[in-house]
Amino acid sequence: MMELAQEPQANLNFDKVWAALMELKESQRETDRQIKESERIFRESRRETDRQMKETDRKISKLGSRLGDLIEHLTASNILEEFKKLNYEFTRISRNTKIKDPDNRILAEIDIYLENGEFIMAIEVKSLLTLADVKDHIKRMDTVRRYADIHGDRRKYLSSVAGALIEGDARDFALESGIYVIEHPGETVRILAPETARAW
Repeated sequence: MMELAQEPQANLNFDKVWAALMELKESQRETDRQIKESERIFRESRRETDRQMKETDRKISKLGSRLGDLIEHLTASNILEEFKKLNYEFTRISRNTKIKDPDNRILAEIDIYLENGEFIMAIEVKSLLTLADVKDHIKRMDTVRRYADIHGDRRKYLSSVAGALIEGDARDFALESGIYVIEHPGETVRILAPETARAW
């Protein structure tokens, strides 16, 4: 039977083993330090990324708000003349009308509010008008009507929605619901009238 030759063990002694263990321990400390440093850099990087994202969100929100203001301004600029073509003689226009309860809580906000002795036209303006926006506006109109009834306002409340961009289903639903649709095809606005206007 053949015997395998064994390499002779290096001259191991306590001091060499201890030195190897200390070297391994120091190596582990350095690895731990590097891991902690990597974690610190990652946390700082993440905080900076979060800060930059919040700043970007703030800028986008501000830009969206300015875009909304611009669309409201463009809508309001000749809206009285356009409704006059539809036989509505509104004598007063206001923007960002807030309807509040007795405790000063806002019940509804109307972007553009047109009035005369017989009618009020409440206009919701969006940069992109969606079906959900139209449905929300209908609920808003119900709130406005209840408020008007409580305060003895017997005028008829009509409704319009406007958008720089309008989704097709939003346009169709609004018209089917008796709501005027205000489009921005160019420098002026165009009003699409429902077959039968709904009065609240």
